[in-house]
Amino acid sequence: MNASPTATMVRALPAELRDRLMSVAREVSFPQGMRLFKEGGCADRFWIIRSGTVSLDLHVPGRRAVVVETLTHNQLVGWSWLFRPHVWHLGAEATSPVSAYEFDGAAVREMCERDPVLGAAVFQWVGSIVAHRLQLTRTRLLDLYAPYGSGSAL
Repeated sequence: MNASPTATMVRALPAELRDRLMSVAREVSFPQGMRLFKEGGCADRFWIIRSGTVSLDLHVPGRRAVVVETLTHNQLVGWSWLFRPHVWHLGAEATSPVSAYEFDGAAVREMCERDPVLGAAVFQWVGSIVAHRLQLTRTRLLDLYAPYGSGSAL
């Protein structure tokens, strides 16, 4: 199992576990400009992008939201559904028309609780993505607001 920071579900989960997750997915689409979720809102679902792009952004008081990452084909949109208090830590907006698989967060959490092997695989996959996105956010904020950017220290 490959759970690198940018691993897609296809690469991160064995086929049997992936197929079980896909059994609860439904196909959805979003027009360009639609907000999938707002930072601080209730995180009750997640998506795997089939086509299109979604930007993840961070609210900065007194400024425009900062885009920290742009996601595309086969990438996970949303991880806050997995961790209490199930509140979005970033915002997300479709930057082009998007088609995706949508998953009910509570249903997937229940599946993970019933099957520890599935739960461990999902936690490892999503956890690696969380760590990667937090590092990207940190770097982006340093580039924008630190006196000397995120370059190496003197």
